Amino acid sequence: MPTLAVELNGDAVHAIRAPDRFATSGPFAVALENEGRSTHVHLHFDDELDRVASIDETNHFVDDEATRRVHVSVAAADLREPIQGKLKVVTGYGSETRYVDVRIDPPPESAPDEVAVDETFAKPPERPPEAPPAQRAATAIDRLIERGGVAAALLAFVAVIAGVAVALAIDSAVVSVAVGLVVAVALGAALLAVW
Repeated sequence: MPTLAVELNGDAVHAIRAPDRFATSGPFAVALENEGRSTHVHLHFDDELDRVASIDETNHFVDDEATRRVHVSVAAADLREPIQGKLKVVTGYGSETRYVDVRIDPPPESAPDEVAVDETFAKPPERPPEAPPAQRAATAIDRLIERGGVAAALLAFVAVIAGVAVALAIDSAVVSVAVGLVVAVALGAALLAVW
């Protein structure tokens, strides 16, 4: 955002130093840069500029050796030609006054239907190559250890061994099918947990 810098109390108490001219084509800021003791500043646009430029407050307090930025709204969307006027800067309750010639230009023309697209978006992003199965297995084991799943995995392994042992001892087709289902579900859950 363009900024109009105004120096306060630089050379003397209530002194104002600002450029003679300032030009913009949209909103801008007035930076009140206080070089000395705290002061009150009054900002005012003349009638010509007041049609398109506005500030929320005209009176501003600036602390010792501080900078205060004042936002200036500009309604320049309907401008067809530049508007010129004066910004009045007053300190010390009127003891010092400085005028800045301000010109507000119409905004640059832009084509509303055009959208600029960066060429890097034209092709899909590169994906890293998929890890080999041995590396995926090592990563899965690391995650299992990291999440504290070693005890659960050992308990599941013991339960599966016990189920297989019971199925072989009873020698029943129904028990073997049930144990087979439990083993399949346990393996599936283990793969989902670590993968």
